[in-house]
Amino acid sequence: MLPLTERTHKCLLPVGDSTILGRIVDGLLGIDVRDILVVTGYLSGQVHAFLREHYPDVPFRFVHNERYRETNNIVSLAIALEQSVLDSDIVLIECDVLFDPALLRRLTTSERGNIALVDSYRPGMDGTVVSVDHGIITQVYPPHLQGEDFDYRDKYKTVNIYRFDQDFCRARLQPLLSCYAHVIDSGCYYELVLGMLINMQRETVRAELVDGSQWAEVDDPNDLASARFVFEPKARAGILDRASGGHWNFDVLDFAFMRNMYFPTDAMMAAMRRALPTLARSYGTAQQLLNEKLAYPLRCRAERLVCLHGAAQVFPFLPDLLQAKRVLLPDPTFGEFPRWFPDHEVYTDGPGIDCDALARRAEDFDLVVVANPNNPTGTTLSTQWLHALIASHPRTTFLVDESFIDFAGQESLLRCLEREPLPNALVIASLSKSLGVPGLRLGYAYSCNTRMIDSLQARIPIWNLSSPAEFFLELLLKFQPELAASFVRTACDRAALEASLAQTPGVAAVWPSGGNFLLLRLTGDQPGRAQQVVEYLLAHDSIYVKNATAKFHSAAPYLRVAIRRPADNLRLLEALREALRVTEATGQ
Repeated sequence: MLPLTERTHKCLLPVGDSTILGRIVDGLLGIDVRDILVVTGYLSGQVHAFLREHYPDVPFRFVHNERYRETNNIVSLAIALEQSVLDSDIVLIECDVLFDPALLRRLTTSERGNIALVDSYRPGMDGTVVSVDHGIITQVYPPHLQGEDFDYRDKYKTVNIYRFDQDFCRARLQPLLSCYAHVIDSGCYYELVLGMLINMQRETVRAELVDGSQWAEVDDPNDLASARFVFEPKARAGILDRASGGHWNFDVLDFAFMRNMYFPTDAMMAAMRRALPTLARSYGTAQQLLNEKLAYPLRCRAERLVCLHGAAQVFPFLPDLLQAKRVLLPDPTFGEFPRWFPDHEVYTDGPGIDCDALARRAEDFDLVVVANPNNPTGTTLSTQWLHALIASHPRTTFLVDESFIDFAGQESLLRCLEREPLPNALVIASLSKSLGVPGLRLGYAYSCNTRMIDSLQARIPIWNLSSPAEFFLELLLKFQPELAASFVRTACDRAALEASLAQTPGVAAVWPSGGNFLLLRLTGDQPGRAQQVVEYLLAHDSIYVKNATAKFHSAAPYLRVAIRRPADNLRLLEALREALRVTEATGQ
């Protein structure tokens, strides 16, 4: 936890309006447990002072593990039980767990016996996991038993909150813990001893599943950030906006970032999973081969292509590469374009682009940028018209972003340029959206202009993709029909969501989109309302949508929502209707 815990005990780190330890004690008092024994180690004086200051009426008992630096939790639990009169059931809580107080009621309302709170395993969880059969824990797997081939799919993570029967504590748990902690291995986890008793069928521990409940284990600073997302709902929008990704750490239904929800297939992910140990230990191949591997599924000439580590990789190179003094950008559009071409003029996408006006103005600029479809409006131009526009303005360079073209029912400009080459076009695309793998960072730049491609290629390092990303490109050739079908299914889901949103009270307009997203304008002329809706959805439903208001020069509030699968889209509709109703009624 360093440097956060250099001068502060981990359990005293602030979360919301309290601390980890404060929330635990409040939960215990909420179920009328006041006989509380605290095992201390690091910065024990801080723990004593905090509890006595904030809970002066609670008769805490303290036990100090003097060997906390070189022993594990088995010693702390052993000395706690050794110094307790075990005349009633006990609740065991590790002091790095944040949880909804309602979880503790699961221990008091259940029938008597040993109970462990567990949750379905999710990526990012670590620590002890268990197998469960008909509500009974059958196997316990501390971290050291989770090897490279360990299968987590049917496992459950222990929440590290237990209720143990007093007879079990006296007769079995305490004697075995003491023996193991003081004689055999003081560096192991107490779950090892618990697992021995379960595995030998000497004791029954029931699993109480807490799916959907709020809890978090804080082992490192990343865990703390995730915990604050759960327990500080009003701060969720700021946390996500600052992160610009990394959402695997957060329990959120993401309608802000766009990706193909029907691809990759389960078979592809299984192949990736099997290959990952080998891939993680292997270098990828040289850039020239990467260009060839991507050219196969794109069906284009490799010498015209540069495989990118995500389309964002190319933006820092564009100003020097294109040497454009007069630049024309769509407004609004993807924020990287105005960032890297700050001195520019604009043509309006209202939503909707005046094609005749754009054609007239193109002659006056060195560079015209076209995003097709455009983000966030979804406006889509005819590829054939765009090719003709570029051909009719040979002195103007056209930079065309086709990151969403596969969802538009339009042929890619790349395919047109393969048939009828034009030297004044540069096509770029992020493949994160269409292939559904933003974490692999895949994209490309394409041009028939040899000078332009060679100049860009000279800026690319020899190893430009991770091995998993390269392996995915190899898999892609085998799943072309499934990929094509995924675009059709996404378009169907987009049409259904568009129709439903158009009938939603509080939504003033929804525009047709060629991307896997929709832009909607809310009723009223308060631009702050969109952010109110964003924050309400996050706080009450853990749903994240994009506030697009700042992209437009008006007082109207705008949201952009990605297209997900029908069940998720239905959940969004229900939550959005409530958010719009509440924000309309309260003005908050």
